[in-house]
Amino acid sequence: MTRNRFLSTKTAADIDRRVARVLRGLGNPEPPLHLELVRDLLKLDRAFYSADDPDLARETISRIKVAAVQVFRRPTLLLEAIEKLSLRALYLPDQKRILLDESLPPLKHRWNEAHEIGHSIIPWHEGMMFGDDRYTLSHECHEHMETEANYAAGRLLFLQERFTNQVHDLPASIETVRAMKTEFGNTLSTTLYRMVEVRGEDVPIVGLISVHPHTSRRPANQRPDEAVRHFIRSAAFLDRFAQVGEMDLLHAVGSYCGSQGGGRLGEAELVLEDDNGERHRFFFETFFNRYDALTLGVHLAPEAQVYPVQGPGAAPF
Repeated sequence: MTRNRFLSTKTAADIDRRVARVLRGLGNPEPPLHLELVRDLLKLDRAFYSADDPDLARETISRIKVAAVQVFRRPTLLLEAIEKLSLRALYLPDQKRILLDESLPPLKHRWNEAHEIGHSIIPWHEGMMFGDDRYTLSHECHEHMETEANYAAGRLLFLQERFTNQVHDLPASIETVRAMKTEFGNTLSTTLYRMVEVRGEDVPIVGLISVHPHTSRRPANQRPDEAVRHFIRSAAFLDRFAQVGEMDLLHAVGSYCGSQGGGRLGEAELVLEDDNGERHRFFFETFFNRYDALTLGVHLAPEAQVYPVQGPGAAPF
C-alpha cells in the first residue's frame, strides 16, 4: 500500500519549471498529451520487455548497450532490478532509454512512461539510478526520488495549471474524475490522485484505491495490508486527520457499498474524527472499474455538537 507524499515548495517549483519548459517546447498542447512528442523533444528512446517472461527480459536487456560504470561492472544489474524489485518500468540515463513492461495495459504504460520521463528531466536523479556506488541510497532517499518523479509525471500528464484551473470550477466528485479521465487521456486512478491533491489544498479530501469494499466481493485469502493499494490524502486532510487509517476507512466505506460487479457502488455521509477528537461529516462515493474500487471523500462540515439541557434547579456543570 502506498500513501501520497508532498514535496517542499522549493523542490516542487524547480520540477514545475522543468515541466513547463517541456510543455513550452511542445507549443503548450491541448489535452491529451502525446508522449511520443515528449520523447521526440527530449530525444528519448522507448523499448518494451516482459517482467512475466524472464527469458524475454534477458533477451531485451542483452541488446541494450549501457556505458554506465556500475552496469558494466555488474551486467546482471538490470535483470536483477526487474526480477527482484518487480519493476514495471525503468529509465537508463546513459542511453536516454525508457523500458516498459509490455504485459501491463496500455493506459498503465502511459503513467509509467511519464514517471520515467520525470526521472529524465530531474538532473539530480541521474547519478543515483541503479545504485551507483558513489551514493548510498537509503529507503527514504529512494522514496523521495519516486515522489519527485511522480510529481513531474502528474504535472506533465495533466498539463500543469490546465487541469488545476478546470477542476477548481467543477464539483469534487467521481463524476468529475471520470470526465477529466476522458479529456486528459489518463487512468481513473491517476485522475483521482490529481483531483484529491489539487482540490484538497484547503479542504480535507481523501481517496482510496482498493479491492471491492463489499465483504462478499473480497478474496478469501486477501491479506489486510493488500486490501488498499493507494491511500490518497490531501494536504488539508493530512493536516487535520492524520490519525485516520486506511483500513478503518475501507471498513466504513464497505458499510454503504453494494456488491455490484462494476459501476457506482454507493454513496453516503460518514463521520470522521479529527486529530483533536472533534467529529466532521464527509460525503463519500465509490466507483468500481472492475479492477479497483475508487473512493472519494469530501469534507462537508463539522458535526453539530449536542449538549444536555439542564432543568430548573439542576446543579451546574
